[in-house]
Amino acid sequence: GRHSMLPRHVQRLGRDCISHWNGSQILAFNSPVSSCMRWAGHYPPWASFPLPIPADFSANWRFPPFFGPWRQYQNSNWHLDNYTQSCCFHLPSPSMKSEGEEPLTKKRRLSGQDDTSAPEQETNLSNQKEVSCLSVTQNEEKHGSKKGTIKRHWEYFCQQSKTMKIAKNKGSDQSSTGSETTFDFTVMSYNILSQNLLEGNSHLYKHCRQRLLFWTYRFPNILQEIKELDADVLCLQEVQEDHYRTEIKSSLESLGYHCEYKMRTGRKPDGCAICFKTSKFSLICSNPVEFFRRDIALLDRDNVGLVLLLQPRFHCKANAAICVANTHLLYNPRRGDIKLTQLAMLLAEIASVAAQKDGSFCPVIICGDFNSVPGSPLYRFIKEGKLNYEGLAIGKVSGQEQFPRGQRILSIPIWPKKLGISQNCVYEIKQQQKEENAGEKMEAAKPENTQEIVITSEKLSSKLQHHFKLSSVYSHYLPETGIPEVTTCHSRSAVTVDYIFYSAANDDTAAQPGSEDSFCGGLKLLGRLALLTEKDLWTVNGLPNENNSSDHLPLLAEFRLIER
Repeated sequence: GRHSMLPRHVQRLGRDCISHWNGSQILAFNSPVSSCMRWAGHYPPWASFPLPIPADFSANWRFPPFFGPWRQYQNSNWHLDNYTQSCCFHLPSPSMKSEGEEPLTKKRRLSGQDDTSAPEQETNLSNQKEVSCLSVTQNEEKHGSKKGTIKRHWEYFCQQSKTMKIAKNKGSDQSSTGSETTFDFTVMSYNILSQNLLEGNSHLYKHCRQRLLFWTYRFPNILQEIKELDADVLCLQEVQEDHYRTEIKSSLESLGYHCEYKMRTGRKPDGCAICFKTSKFSLICSNPVEFFRRDIALLDRDNVGLVLLLQPRFHCKANAAICVANTHLLYNPRRGDIKLTQLAMLLAEIASVAAQKDGSFCPVIICGDFNSVPGSPLYRFIKEGKLNYEGLAIGKVSGQEQFPRGQRILSIPIWPKKLGISQNCVYEIKQQQKEENAGEKMEAAKPENTQEIVITSEKLSSKLQHHFKLSSVYSHYLPETGIPEVTTCHSRSAVTVDYIFYSAANDDTAAQPGSEDSFCGGLKLLGRLALLTEKDLWTVNGLPNENNSSDHLPLLAEFRLIER
């Protein structure tokens, strides 16, 4: 008879499960186990109860390779009914299900068919079936890497008639005038997806095969990407501390990198790292930035940043330097006040590190996961150097939500004075020193002017500013179609949140107009690794996938340092 005595949770085991591979149905049944399955007499060692098996199914079904090696089940004597040599069976993941499928047993009853297969037939074919399953799995795995690969091309920029064009080869813009000295280098920004965060947010990765999510599978892929792209400077986010200590740091050092790391200050064990090729740079200073402040209620999050001052080893003046910053801002879409404050703290540290003796700044590169989309107020503040946030809703700062929940308005000022950072995103001490120096030159001014300056300052208190006129390496939309590029793609969303910003040289045709002259020279964008669209990424099942083991894409740009 049927298994009417099975517990209810066992009877429900086979309900609403469906798995697909390459568009062909592998297994589907929507009725309880007791009405569509029968016992074959044996079960594999991992089963905690006698394993029921289907009475009948199509000969087109094949073993899906994402359920792990078949080899471990070869010696378990369980057999399948009416099974051809090209088929294989395994219970699918519960997360892969489909609504509205009619039970197979119901279809058989309606068509007048019945189960007449004998156990002897199962036994005679079992060895052949298992061998066939192995060959099918190995064949699909052999070709899987080809199907799961999507190539990204390099875009190189050259200057012709003051317009930007994509060049076909790298040698298109290598000339330099006698008044300039040049130094070319590459920078990568890459959120490598902390394993701890992956496991804590498994709902974002329902589309992924389980074996692709293990760190033992992911890390070799990530390291291979880093090797192949071979950037001179790496800015990595979501670097898990124990993995950094045991694997990542030593692996990168073996590739010629020197590594600097800052872990988050809370319970989440990841952080930011900046690594640079010692053959190209030497370290002047390394300054970590903690966004958590115990005495300020607004700053109760544990995000961090890292700011390095690097000196090029070749073809540059003795005092040449490049400031490289890396950060991962708060994710919460409804806390734009915290995001802006964290950004202001990072900019203040950059202003302190990049300042030169003559009052100018060395070239700056800011990388990271800013958890903000292109065109959002936070993004515009970075690029335009100013933001009037009066009346701005907190939930609209990052642009992550099209219809943000909660319309609380940003307070004026956003952060308290005791933070020690001005509305110009510099440390108050530096600001006071500049004001004192300016005051010495205006000793003859009337006393009334002081009061006027104070009043004006109060009126402009809702305006944020910073000293850097920054350009983005990426344009965020495909020029031909206007389709958005994306830097992250998982089960919930596909958007751009990762950026490389840089202080552009005056003759950099890839930068937006208006680059300031306050920089000692600047950076010229020579090329970038093209990004992809959401549609492109879903052709390889989104991120992570078999070849790309993070839910973010690496960003890569080539710069030329120009000193005047």
